[in-house]
Amino acid sequence: MKMLVPKPSRSQVVNSASDLDNALEFIADLGRSLAGVLHPKKIADKVASSLVKAIGAKVCAVVVELEKAGLVSSAFTSEGELENFLNKTRFKQWIQLLPAHVSIWVDDKEDFFLDLENHNLEYVSPIFVGGRVKGAIILGFHDLENCAGKCQKLIEATTQILSIGLNSCENYDDAIDTSVSYAKEENQRFIEAILDALPVSLYVVDRNYRIIAWNKNRELGLQGVAKDEVIGRSIFEVLSRYPESDLRFELERIFRTGKIQRIEQKMIDADGTTRHWLISKVPMRDPKTGEITHVITIGEDITARVEAIQAIARAEKLAAVGRLAAGVVHEINNPLATIAACAESLENRLQEGAFKDSPEIEDFREYLSLIRSEAFRCKTITNSLLDFSRARSGHRIPLDVNSVISSSVRLLEHQRKRENISIQLELEENLPLIKADEGQIQQAIIALATNAVDAMPNGGILTFRTFSRFDKVFIEVQDTGIGIPPENLPQIFEPFFTTKEIGKGTGLGLAVCYGIVTEHQGKLTVRSKVGEGSTFTMSFPIFREQEE
Repeated sequence: MKMLVPKPSRSQVVNSASDLDNALEFIADLGRSLAGVLHPKKIADKVASSLVKAIGAKVCAVVVELEKAGLVSSAFTSEGELENFLNKTRFKQWIQLLPAHVSIWVDDKEDFFLDLENHNLEYVSPIFVGGRVKGAIILGFHDLENCAGKCQKLIEATTQILSIGLNSCENYDDAIDTSVSYAKEENQRFIEAILDALPVSLYVVDRNYRIIAWNKNRELGLQGVAKDEVIGRSIFEVLSRYPESDLRFELERIFRTGKIQRIEQKMIDADGTTRHWLISKVPMRDPKTGEITHVITIGEDITARVEAIQAIARAEKLAAVGRLAAGVVHEINNPLATIAACAESLENRLQEGAFKDSPEIEDFREYLSLIRSEAFRCKTITNSLLDFSRARSGHRIPLDVNSVISSSVRLLEHQRKRENISIQLELEENLPLIKADEGQIQQAIIALATNAVDAMPNGGILTFRTFSRFDKVFIEVQDTGIGIPPENLPQIFEPFFTTKEIGKGTGLGLAVCYGIVTEHQGKLTVRSKVGEGSTFTMSFPIFREQEE
């Protein structure tokens, strides 16, 4: 039985905000329709008929074995309900023999759970009842393109909701006689489970701005607060770091207009990391009167999506600038060479005694020296441009970055002593290898180290750090210098951007570093605090021998 994992395309990543809206609407509708339903067959019918339409599957089946109700099954296509669809023998084998606690893709028709001919691929998501796998949601698709990764999250969230509903159904006979208060408590837990299953942070306030719901994701992170500490309190007390006047205005506008509000916010964590959030405020109406009674605030971390878009734009910009630089440099170098040669020739004639009777001969000599030195400085800049524009294929070999750092530190020894810099090495032992061009990696390390030294005019500590996490090797170059203002952080990898005074830099160093790291399938990021220093982090895929 083969397991397949579809990869989302770039368009699926960029459009995740609209997908999330649709998923939230579906889960909310499903939760409302199942609330208070205690008959397992009705729950199975509702889930199967709703899910097959929501994700465009060929068929959706819910099959579960309950202690009191026995085998409960339901299957729907877009055209209606099906009968006699299940291969019971294979279903029981899956529960008894296979690792039924994980979701699987099945692409061999001989292993299909559904005795139907309308699909070529099945996705099986296990249903837990009483802490054990008692059944599954089974979806049939035509091919892999029709079941992208976005569908899997919705299926798994639906499975969780279904599991909660069926757990209640195990006590179906007893639940009929249960008191109204107990039913309300169960319903409340059910709703909270739905909210906690959502892949977003969420809270709800009433018209008195009191918090009545606060999901699990809102408890996590640096700004997370435990649910028990916020329920019933004023939102202005809990979110005290957010200006009360601004928050009150936003909420009042939702209560007044009933329109959904979406804004993107950029926040900087305590470690200097920038995170991007899409904040949506959604009005909640009384189903009978239509009055807006609550406002739901949903926060989605879209950092990965924003960084992906920025990386694409940056790469396109670097490529365009590189092409422009390559064409311009050759046109500029020829006249620069002529100017430098003429200035040098005139200086030689001066040394031979020409123009010795001229009263301005000293000025003449100074001007010629200035022309020649500035021409050579321009030549240095154009050479940097040419280096920036060149494709860097290089000779890539399995490389120990610790040894590259050690040799780079030796090259920096003279500069270290002159600038009163202390160098610290925090290198992980037995660090995995990467596949890279040694010269290019050393070029990037030295460029980052040189920038770090320039950021510490009064001396300081320059730290080189390496470590591995999961399938990547990380190199950090950290300084205790002046730091980078937050408004400059989005621009520092762009070509020609520099905060140094004229003549001190071309603004290409970090752009070249970014290009080197990107061409090695790596990533270059920065964290910085003004007055405390900066940390540049390069990450590269670990080299595997089977890649050879």
